Amino acid sequence: MTQATYILGGYQSDFAKAWSRQGQDISDMVREATAQALEATQVAASEVQSIHVGNAFGELQRQQAHLGSMVAQMVPELDGVAAMRHEGACASSSLGVLSAMAEIESGRYDCVLVLGVEEFKNTSGHEASRNQNAASWQGHEGIDCQFMWPAAFGVVAAEYERRYGLDRRYLNRIAELNYGHAKLNPLAQTRNWQFNELSFTDDDEANPLIEPGTRRQDCGQVTDGAVAVILASERFARGYAERNGKTLADLARISGWGHHNTYLRLQDKLAASQGAEYVFPHLRQTIVDAWLRAGISGTEDLSGIETHDCFTTTEYVAIDHFGLTPPGQSWQAVADGSIDRDGRCPINMSGGLIGCGHPVGATGVRMLLDCARQVTGQAGAMQIPGAQRMQTLNIGGSFATVVSFVVERAEGD
Repeated sequence: MTQATYILGGYQSDFAKAWSRQGQDISDMVREATAQALEATQVAASEVQSIHVGNAFGELQRQQAHLGSMVAQMVPELDGVAAMRHEGACASSSLGVLSAMAEIESGRYDCVLVLGVEEFKNTSGHEASRNQNAASWQGHEGIDCQFMWPAAFGVVAAEYERRYGLDRRYLNRIAELNYGHAKLNPLAQTRNWQFNELSFTDDDEANPLIEPGTRRQDCGQVTDGAVAVILASERFARGYAERNGKTLADLARISGWGHHNTYLRLQDKLAASQGAEYVFPHLRQTIVDAWLRAGISGTEDLSGIETHDCFTTTEYVAIDHFGLTPPGQSWQAVADGSIDRDGRCPINMSGGLIGCGHPVGATGVRMLLDCARQVTGQAGAMQIPGAQRMQTLNIGGSFATVVSFVVERAEGD
């Protein structure tokens, strides 16, 4: 990177809120996240030079596209600011962050707003689930199912079972951990949910089968939510810090990134990796690219991870692709407590997509903001003691779009 990208702060809406039930919609979500991010950071609207909006399903859920201009519509102080929307399924807002970083690195802009937003609760859960199928290759996946995504990630679980063996106890434990972490997150969708002693087992009543390989507690949530962050160049960040009585060392910065895409169809990805070291080689490369750009060697240099867990299988895949265990042996890091709150590399202190919630277009920015809060000691009850460096992993579709960021406490004065 030719120029560092700093994270000045941001705002997350309450992921437990169903906006349409209060007579509101995606436009109100845009207004709240944008206005509150500016308020939280004390950045004036006149200082924002560019806007990027991540959203995956606005047309299907609300018949609403053109969300770049929705920002100025709802926050008139941003009228005239260049804006654009990004779609990459669940990685939509991470693509917005990448574009904002490119603008900052090139010197085009110094202060950029990135917003992720998604509304799902205005339709039935069944319709929202069907709409999300657009992130797969329609009519070509070849998976006989009622629910595409639980079925697709059940296929991934079956592939792990075929290649390495897979004990579902460890998928259940991942779910239990993420729901437990969510109880410490005041913005998590499931923070007040209750479970019993059978909820994280294969009991067919307490944890029913949704599709082969996927049970109810394995699944991420259908969520309304909006998250916004303010990104800045070093020049802008230095002035910002000075006027707020801080130094650059008080701010978070993005020190590394990775981004790869591959085939849209799940079965083609699995076929292509037969005989490879990792089930998803491009996913591993995305993580490694972020390490290389950050100048670190691996997870031993991380304080924790915010990873995509749209299903427990996704987190299980992330564990070995991060190198916390040898390929196919992710169960080891679950069994020995490595990913627990006090483990060697805590995962998803926010609760992740399973516990915190998954407003698809907002998830990438939410991960980034939570990592920034961790490294600046602002994560509250979710805080990892002494966190200095975090990493995100955000995926779109069945690992088709993959983005990762390394976030650390800035250096310098």
